[in-house]
Amino acid sequence: MDTDDDWVEIYTDGACKGNPGPGGWGAYFKFQNSEKELFGGEIQTTNNRMELIAVIEAIKSISESKKLKIFTDSKYVKNGIQDWIINWEKNGWKTASKKPVANKDLWIQLNKIKNIRKIEWNWVKGHSGNLGNEKADYLANKGVESVI
Repeated sequence: MDTDDDWVEIYTDGACKGNPGPGGWGAYFKFQNSEKELFGGEIQTTNNRMELIAVIEAIKSISESKKLKIFTDSKYVKNGIQDWIINWEKNGWKTASKKPVANKDLWIQLNKIKNIRKIEWNWVKGHSGNLGNEKADYLANKGVESVI
């Protein structure tokens, strides 16, 4: 039986100044009665890469025994990992239009992680006052600042 102690809520976000350009990612965690924050950045990247890296780094930082509720404002991440990835993998990492999947390296990483973890995926509207999402956005921008 699941208890609240088994679950960690993770809010993730990516940011980019120019796309491509300097980028950052952030993750805000809520579990039991505590919080955790992570962020990082890259000098030359894209917003979608930062969105994916935020999720990957967040998941990797939490014990495998924990179940995860991930909240992202990126439909690219949520739809990609729940729907599109099935056909991408089946089609040799090609899109429906036969083009190579962008960020294939990150999708492969996330897919491996997803297959061994208990994850509930949630989409949240960005910049709409959701506290967790606002904190993740702040951290992603802090990530950008760390590389410029």
